[in-house]
Amino acid sequence: MRWGAVAPPVAVVTIVALASLTGCASGEAPTAQRAAERFYSAVHAGQGEAACGLLTPRAAEDLPLGGESCAEAVLRARLPAADRPRPQAAPTQVWGDEAQVRLSGDTVFLHRFSRGWLVRAAGCTPRGEQPYRCEVGS
Repeated sequence: MRWGAVAPPVAVVTIVALASLTGCASGEAPTAQRAAERFYSAVHAGQGEAACGLLTPRAAEDLPLGGESCAEAVLRARLPAADRPRPQAAPTQVWGDEAQVRLSGDTVFLHRFSRGWLVRAAGCTPRGEQPYRCEVGS
């Protein structure tokens, strides 16, 4: 009988905790989406340094090849949404500190740091059961 008295409060706490997590995630979606849009706006405008500043440290380090800078490499990358000044975004999904923003012709993955959302992968296309193939990051 004692367990029955404890179970309802535990169930209520669990439901409230899950609801609050869902609320935080959905509240972060617009912020993550704006970060992805800022990244693509910088690429579209030819502002490689600004675009690299919106990448996670690992994505920025992994991008340059053959002695080029991150700024040069990000502008040379084949990013499908880079030809549009403001690509259209579909609903954004957020899971804790990770987010997925679907843009017209692209999928962008972001990670939330203390300074905000940064792009960890862009130019990503699905490959069925395999992980996405991304032009920038992984």
